[in-house]
Amino acid sequence: MAATRSVMRAVRVFEFGGPEVLKLQSDVLVPVPKENQVLIKVHACGVNPVETYIRSGTYARKPALPYTPGSDVAGVVESVGEHVTAFKKGDRVFTLETLSGGYAEYAVAAANRVFPLPDKLDFRQGAAIGVPYFTAYRALFQKGCAKAGESVLVHGASGGVGLAACQIARACGLKVLGTAGTEEGMNVILRNGAHQAFNHRDPSYTERIKACTGPGGVDIIIEMLSNVNLDADLQLLSRSGRVMVVGCRGRIEINPRDTMSKESSIIGVALFLATEEERSECATAVLDGIEAGWLKPVVGLEYPLEKVAKAHEDIICSSGARGKMVLLL
Repeated sequence: MAATRSVMRAVRVFEFGGPEVLKLQSDVLVPVPKENQVLIKVHACGVNPVETYIRSGTYARKPALPYTPGSDVAGVVESVGEHVTAFKKGDRVFTLETLSGGYAEYAVAAANRVFPLPDKLDFRQGAAIGVPYFTAYRALFQKGCAKAGESVLVHGASGGVGLAACQIARACGLKVLGTAGTEEGMNVILRNGAHQAFNHRDPSYTERIKACTGPGGVDIIIEMLSNVNLDADLQLLSRSGRVMVVGCRGRIEINPRDTMSKESSIIGVALFLATEEERSECATAVLDGIEAGWLKPVVGLEYPLEKVAKAHEDIICSSGARGKMVLLL
């Protein structure tokens, strides 16, 4: 195949460190799909906060160097390996993860991590589905045991996972509260499933949430920045309430008695620990949401591949998210 002899542009990481270790190279060999694998011509790739932690070398997972980051790609099938029958050349697809890395012009993924991308969604939106929506579903239902009629507070709701959680929770009958750091972010939340939005830069925002939920408190908190918010979260919970730790950037001190008084729980969420059965359940929910029309990814900042270091800097340091950050190829 011609593609096997071709080279492509791809971001490579040769050492762990800051955004500057992301090196765009133009002479990387296009990967070849093996048995049960799919080669995708990438049109867009999502950028996730976890990719910055992995790149820095401080995360639980450390890929072998050198590597290409990126899980959530959307594009067109270029070729398939042996025994792949679900996809063919020319199909529009998105992925949950890749084997070769998504910050590249071509990426290989296991066929069971590839899903059809309906025409109603563009490639930018396709790149905003995988990690955010699978993580949100896992946090809400597989780990958080959410039920219709319960209340959920999505802390940092204007980012990729946050907006996914708002859409999923609203579609499944929960009362949805969300926080953001800007007026624009709050408006995005309200357009995407939240019943009420709060500005977490307002010193009194927790009191406003308490006034909204009443003495019962909130049943579930989806927490994107637990190193800042966890202590306050415990004050907002209902009896048997649970905080789902989706994101954390450091340490925090809490009083364990705050969990005892309400028999509340702090539960970590890590998509990479999901079983095959759990991933399949997530996929079914996500594909059903696309079909039903309530799953509508919101794309935020967009960057060309050569600006990948800026993207990694902005996703951690920007003043407020407004959707999923994507690289465009």
